[in-house]
Amino acid sequence: METARGRVFRYGDNVDTDVIIPARYLAASDPKELAAHCMEDIDQSFIHEVKTGDIIVADKNFGCGSSREHAPIAIKAAGVSCVIARTFARIFYRNAINIGLAIVECDEAPEKIKAGDIVSVNFDTGVITDETTGETFQGQAFPPFMQKIIDAGGLVSYINNEQA
Repeated sequence: METARGRVFRYGDNVDTDVIIPARYLAASDPKELAAHCMEDIDQSFIHEVKTGDIIVADKNFGCGSSREHAPIAIKAAGVSCVIARTFARIFYRNAINIGLAIVECDEAPEKIKAGDIVSVNFDTGVITDETTGETFQGQAFPPFMQKIIDAGGLVSYINNEQA
């Protein structure tokens, strides 16, 4: 599995699915359309500034709220390579893996990483490096079967590849 590397967008506790992708856009199913509205209710500059590979860092309970898969799809389609948070809402965690969005739980990293820092994440070891400050943090590494799902681009792609 690759290492993610990008600039950080920083958010606090309880970032719910309604601010990740507002309900008014839920009729859309095209990932590019969802990405165009990603985070707009919490950070209007996000979609104009995010670049492929960038990383979201948040505090506790990221992705709380509804069980919609639209939220991790919007984040991934916006180009975000990884979300790091102290904790994730369980349904968001599962949905993220199902659609192939890398997420890492780490209690310590969000305390120190700031918006705009350049961060890299080694998914095999769970090591998060804030390249701006030189600090490293130990995040939750993915079990091998989850790495395979994310590498395949999500659960459906993984199953289709296994059956091919």
